[in-house]
Parts: sequence; structure tokens; C-alpha cells
Amino acid sequence: MSKFVGVTELPPDPLFGLKARYNADSRSDKVDLGIGAYRDNNGKPWILPAVKQAEQKLITSHDYNHEYLSISGFEPFFNAAAKVILGGDSLAIAEKRVVSQQSLSGTGALHLAGVFIKQFYNGNHTIYLSQPTWANHKQIFEYIGFKVASYPYWDNETKSLDLKGYLAAIEDAAPGSIFVLHACAHNPTGLDPNEAQWDQILKALEKKQHLVLFDSAYQGFASGDLNKDAHAIRHAINNRIITSPIVICQSFAKNCGMYGERVGAIHIIATSQPNDALNRAIKSQLNRIIRSELSNPPAYGSKIVAKILSDPQLYAQWEQDLITMSSRIHQMRAALRGKLEELGTPGTWDHITSQTGMFSFTGLNKEMVDRLEQVHGVYMVSSGRASVAGLNEGNVDRVAKAIDEVVRYHSKSKL
Repeated sequence: MSKFVGVTELPPDPLFGLKARYNADSRSDKVDLGIGAYRDNNGKPWILPAVKQAEQKLITSHDYNHEYLSISGFEPFFNAAAKVILGGDSLAIAEKRVVSQQSLSGTGALHLAGVFIKQFYNGNHTIYLSQPTWANHKQIFEYIGFKVASYPYWDNETKSLDLKGYLAAIEDAAPGSIFVLHACAHNPTGLDPNEAQWDQILKALEKKQHLVLFDSAYQGFASGDLNKDAHAIRHAINNRIITSPIVICQSFAKNCGMYGERVGAIHIIATSQPNDALNRAIKSQLNRIIRSELSNPPAYGSKIVAKILSDPQLYAQWEQDLITMSSRIHQMRAALRGKLEELGTPGTWDHITSQTGMFSFTGLNKEMVDRLEQVHGVYMVSSGRASVAGLNEGNVDRVAKAIDEVVRYHSKSKL
């Protein structure tokens, strides 16, 4: 008999379970709109030209090796990463108020942030997530031991931001609660507050002295503009909207196409005034967590990204690559909306083009998504979230017709 008791089999992760069903589907015209990874117009993975060039420079450099990094990670990487997200003219960087650390992509940064906050944050340990949010947010923070609550975000009737509900939740939460904000390209809705709305949200958070945790997974990938996609973070810091601590979790999976290399960083701005002693203490505690969990971060991906961020020629190429990716996704949004409107598909579809980033919250319900998969071989998450990156010129017409059929089918079934 096993000495392990109470071990029950869990269902597959919804997203990777979806991918497994897609892989097992023998239909030649199947379409994957589930997994969050960029694909080119042929539906193939795309290595960014900036990444290819950086890799070549890295492996031919005289000091190329596979030695361990420090516990904090590759310093040229996380220092440059801080400038990318906060800006070269960042007030916090200039005042030496930023503590940065390499992490295992954005997921690792969120976990590291959670463990640190759980131990040292002297505030309300309820974490508020948008409704809906990336499914892994809830798993990460519940596993660490936080109480997880939600704030209204997506208004399904209007397919727009529920700003009134959002602000009310901020006001009603106990002072000093923790709010996780998507810096740009909200996952799964693709719906972001505009600049005026961000100003209201940030000021409301400051009024209640809530701890703000930004999850930045799509900077530059959403609009093609690194500065525009960092607006909320920079506005909060440079205009001193938020004076309480700010934690930023940053990923280079999407905007550098470094999915499997797990390149990320965490940045903690603990105070509104410089405090070197506190910064050193925070750094030491982050190092302790990293040392106990993974000893030190992986080197290869962080060195590639550091090359891109530190080399003006590679950086310029990266900026062009971001435009290439974001522009293709914008084109596919317009194409899908246009074809649905040409077909006269019941409902309104302008939200597809008003959203941004990799994902679109289509408005399709679970029954519609099930029929898309079973009848048409079009795969997306049960919430109706579609990865627009999975669309291309060769399949967008077929996807639009499939959506049209399932919407009409379920419309008739309700008569």
C-alpha cells in the first residue's frame, strides 16, 4: 500500500488539455485559436530576426559559456529590463528606488512576488483579480495561501469595461488590499482601460492605499509601441499617482518570442523616497527565495534578451519585429470582423477590433465553443477567448463561417 494518502487525480489543465485535443484531431483543416503564442501568416512559430541576430552574436562572443548565473540572475538583463518597462527617464530608477531580480518568465515573477508579499506585506492579504483574468493568476496565489477575490472588469452586455463596478470594488475593498492589474493587452479580454480611465483607477487605488501589482506580459506586443504599452505603469510612478509600494512582474515570452526560455523579471518599488537599507533587505530576501526554489535563474534566454536591449542595432530590429507581430494581429482582427459582418452573423462584432493584443473575448459561450471544436475543428478556450495570432489569410474565412454557423445554430435552438 502507498504511504501517500489523499492524492486525487486532477483534471488536465484546461489550456494544455485543449492543445492535446487539437493535436489528436486528424482533420487537416483544424484551427488552433487556443494557445497563447504568436504564429506567422503560414501558421508557423516565428523566431524574431532580432533574436536570431542576438543568438549569433552571443554564441560567437569570446566569453560565451554555460556557467551559473548569480542568484539574482543576469544583471545586464534585469537592469535593462527595468528601463524597458519603466522608461529610460524613470523617476524611480533615477532615485534608485527599484529592486530588480530575474525570474522564470512572468509566471515565476508572479510566484516570487506572491511569496515575498505573503511573508513581508503588512496589509490586507486578500488579492483582487479582474473578472475574468488569466486562469493561472488564481492558481498561483491560492497555492501560496492568499485569499483570492475579484473585481468587475468585463461587461458582457456591452462588451466593454465595467469601470463603475471596477471603481466600486476598489472603494469597497479593505484598505491595503492587493490588486493585480494587467499593464496592457488584458488576458483574456484584450480590453484595456483608456488613459483617462487608467487615471481614475490608479487614483482610486492610491486613495485606499492598496498594493498595486502590475502583470506586464505583452509590452510592445499589444500596440507595437513599447512606450504606449507601459503607459499605466509609468503614469503611476512618474506622476506620483501611486505612493504606496508597486510590484511589477515582467515577461519576455511574447514580445521576444522567448516562450520556452522563460525569461522574466520582477521589479519592486517599495517606497516613494530612496531607502538603500530597505532595498538591500528586499534584495536579500528575494535572493533567499530564489536560492531555495531554483538556486539561480537560467542563463541562455536572459543573455539573448540582454543583447537585444543593450545593442542599438538589435533594439531597433526588435522594435520593428514588434510592429510586424502587432500589425499582423491587427489585420486579422479586422479581417475576422469584416467577414462576420459580411456574413450577417447575428450580434455585433466591433469589439474584436476595439480589443488589443493576442486575445479576443469573442462573446461566444461554452456551448458555441464546444460546437466549434466538434463540428468545425476550430479550437478555442471555453470562455470564448480566441488567440487572434492563430488566424491567418488561409484560415480566417473558414473560422468566420464556422462562427457564423454556431451562432445561428444556437440562436435557432433558443426559438
